[in-house]
Amino acid sequence: MLRLTTLRLTTKHVTSNHRFSVGGEAMRLITCATALATFCFLFCLSSLVMGEVAVTVYNENIALVKELRKMNFPRGESQVEFREVAARIDPTSVHFVSRTNPKSVIILEQNYEYDLVSAAKILKKYVDNRVTIFTKDEKVFEGTLLSFDDQNLVLGSEGKQGPVTVVSRENVRDMSFPALPGGLITKPTLVWKILSESAGENEAEVSYLTEGMNWHAEYVAVSDLKDENLRLAGWVSVENTSGASYKDAKLKLVAGAIHRVREVPKMRATDGMEIMAAAPSMVAERPFFEYHLYSVERPTTVKDNEIKQISLFPETKIGVKKVFTYDGARYPDAVRITLEFVNTETAGLGIPLPKGKVRVYKEDIDRALEFVGEDAIDHTPKGEKVRIYVGNAFDIVGERATENVRQITRTLREETTRIKLRNHKEEAVEITIVEHIWGQWTIIANSLPFVKKDANTVEFTAKIPAGQEVVLTYTSRIGY
Repeated sequence: MLRLTTLRLTTKHVTSNHRFSVGGEAMRLITCATALATFCFLFCLSSLVMGEVAVTVYNENIALVKELRKMNFPRGESQVEFREVAARIDPTSVHFVSRTNPKSVIILEQNYEYDLVSAAKILKKYVDNRVTIFTKDEKVFEGTLLSFDDQNLVLGSEGKQGPVTVVSRENVRDMSFPALPGGLITKPTLVWKILSESAGENEAEVSYLTEGMNWHAEYVAVSDLKDENLRLAGWVSVENTSGASYKDAKLKLVAGAIHRVREVPKMRATDGMEIMAAAPSMVAERPFFEYHLYSVERPTTVKDNEIKQISLFPETKIGVKKVFTYDGARYPDAVRITLEFVNTETAGLGIPLPKGKVRVYKEDIDRALEFVGEDAIDHTPKGEKVRIYVGNAFDIVGERATENVRQITRTLREETTRIKLRNHKEEAVEITIVEHIWGQWTIIANSLPFVKKDANTVEFTAKIPAGQEVVLTYTSRIGY
């Protein structure tokens, strides 16, 4: 007897000899040959031991799941269920092989069944069938379920001419059904039609792609009193909304932009996230194809609807430079502050850094940490410069104005620009002034030295003593 309490299923048992089937759009029939994706081969399953799960997560909201299970296949054609797959699996990506009999076991057909048990689906399956309803005022109604909606349940008697009873859904305490109706399952399932040359136990390797898994890096940086060194620690956050949990999985993370064929996205409601911080753990990094792969050195459990944090590398000390920049054309009222370091072993790091958010703190004179800003960095290889924009200077003020424009010919003009920078700090500062000039230009007069960075960018350097002002003027001749 199946019992439904306040319209919520209380039984969790489905016998293993049920043969489930779904129809319409829920049925996806593919063959093993078309399901074989090229890059599934890139992740050889030979390293897995029996019962082990391996998950490789990408920055593209997908993951590759790999499992090794023991399965019994009878001789000839049979139907086999592969349960507990991710709800957001891409069925066309499934790759199956029998380790025991690689050439003698093949998949003829595959169905992905995801018509999961729910109160509404049980009621729908039991229309025109007998049910028992228990109400909150201790009444019992038995009869044939004729129809139902959000407000009422309609019961009829055995005969067509018998009475009809309408029961308010608000008054329902329990409902009872003779058995779980066919065609419903408790977890998403792959149903295979297998052809096996012999009967017996097989070691089955299965891999598939699923959406709903993503990861990103997060960094915590602490600047010292003089802003000359950072203490930097890295974490990775793995988000799982795939509809499955992966217990004691071998977890790998791939950093890099892989190419995917995009399809029209499917809308899906998700539950709330549970945030969990794992114990610190080192992650091994190595190049992989044209990307970088990070392997968690110990098995870890990734639950469904969970965000798990894992240590990427322990806190390390890095030499850093604080840079003031004034780009008056783009940010007329802001002198921007960046912390810069080169990602080398000499500087104190020297590992490929996956993209992510950097949160920066600074020690106060009482050794307490205060938050001073955050920025996002892109994937950064070894040897490249990292720039972290943390905010705008309070005590340094900039002004920019175009003082004069003279049209020499129809295609040639001269412009004079004046930039004022005032330093209200108690120590001297050095400011990089960035200017953008478009066209074929030449600077014919300037009060500060400059460096041409590219075809449209020039940088001046201004050293300003404490409490003083520096004025930059330059004239450019521009052709177009």
